[in-house]
Amino acid sequence: MAEDNTPLDTEEENKLIALRREKLSEIRAQREAFPNDFRRQHSSAELEALYLEKDAEELQELAQQTAVAGRIIRMRGPFVVIQDGQGRLQLYMNNKTLPESQLDELKSLDLGDIIGVEGEVFKTQKGELTVRVSNLRLLTKSLRPLPDKHKGLTDTEMRYRQRYVDLIVNDESRQVFAMRSRILRFIRDYFDKLEFMEVETPMMQVIPGGATARPFITHHNALDQDMYLRVAPELFLKRLVVGGFEKVYELNRNFRNEGLSTKHNPEFTMLEFYWAYADYHDLMDLTEDLFRRIAMEVLGSTRLTFQGVEYDFGNSFRRMTMTEAICEYCNASPEDFSTEESVRALADRLGVNADADWSQGKLVMEIFEERVEDKLDQPTFVYHHPTAVSPLSRRNEENPEVTDRFELYVAGRELANGFSELNDPEDQAERFHAQVAQKESGDHEAMHFDEDYIAALEYGMPPTAGEGIGIDRMVMLFTDSPSIKDVLLFPHLRPQHD
Repeated sequence: MAEDNTPLDTEEENKLIALRREKLSEIRAQREAFPNDFRRQHSSAELEALYLEKDAEELQELAQQTAVAGRIIRMRGPFVVIQDGQGRLQLYMNNKTLPESQLDELKSLDLGDIIGVEGEVFKTQKGELTVRVSNLRLLTKSLRPLPDKHKGLTDTEMRYRQRYVDLIVNDESRQVFAMRSRILRFIRDYFDKLEFMEVETPMMQVIPGGATARPFITHHNALDQDMYLRVAPELFLKRLVVGGFEKVYELNRNFRNEGLSTKHNPEFTMLEFYWAYADYHDLMDLTEDLFRRIAMEVLGSTRLTFQGVEYDFGNSFRRMTMTEAICEYCNASPEDFSTEESVRALADRLGVNADADWSQGKLVMEIFEERVEDKLDQPTFVYHHPTAVSPLSRRNEENPEVTDRFELYVAGRELANGFSELNDPEDQAERFHAQVAQKESGDHEAMHFDEDYIAALEYGMPPTAGEGIGIDRMVMLFTDSPSIKDVLLFPHLRPQHD
């Protein structure tokens, strides 16, 4: 059999690719090079479930025949290891187990080739479950050599650009995305059991709304009008609450025209849900329960370690107002928030750059984001955000300068944003007008005025609470992944330069 998996420079790699292309040409001259008539009987996981606990003598008595298929990832003498979608399986084949007509095919195999084999299941002297191959078929010729078997695909940039190779050679990557799938499935089951209905709302919108974020703009040719990729599904989901669907959720993509970082990708997955006759306290309770149950489901424990720090979701999450958080982490006092001038003085003292036209609420939010957010390590709900930066949230009855809104922080990162919804159409119209004024003054993230949404509120929306949870950041936490790119199969990347 051909080369083992050792590091290659570009020249060596090109030589191997040329050699493999020659092999493919020879195959084409003799038969169908990419057959699609092989049918396997078992996956690697199914064979393990059936026979791993049986000893060598039991397997010998059974003489169980099987047909399996997968990609060759290791070759050592007569032993070959293949990998399928569920795991790995060892094969044993040489000139004693195969018919003479297949020996040339055996000798021409390369790492990365996809093969189908038939044979008997047995155990080696070391107790390894193995298939003794009696029939071999090359199903797909791999023209490019795989990365080094010991190092895997260690170039982080190439792992993101060539995720398909990363998934072939890195077990850790496959496990991350398998866990992501389990988390998404659990979330759907969780909300279904609470009698929430899953819905789908438009990805392309005439008016972007539901979040203060800069949208992507596209153009609809038939209608000859600009449209926007949604920044959030919020306003459409709340229209459904108006329509009588009192518990709804959507688990889908949002798009925000912002930068790339370890915490940001311009398209990302968000869970948004809306719950009539509930408030922001109910949402915090539900969110805490959801995270705790996800931890038990995917980790088997409420404890997890993220980037060397231990978190226990079995403990009650801390809850504090935004001003309490600033006072604690910035050595401030309640008097610092009494007037706009005192807040601006606090910002100056803390070295927070502030525009002259910013409102008191905007100043408070900026101080929090720059000086507090990354210090919120253990699970913490921060609530009572300023009304000036919360255009869709219900005002707090005791203090109308703040809203019944919260954000959840873990490891210094925002994972969720929720609030009691503003269902007063006149108040909402005023806040939309304020957002439009900000947009006209140069704020690209400010909201548009959505006249139809105001009309929906005028029909009457019941008291409602709603929340968005960033799925990608949640998966980062549960898989101990330092970058959002590690949990996105195909993250957006900067252009590659030669």
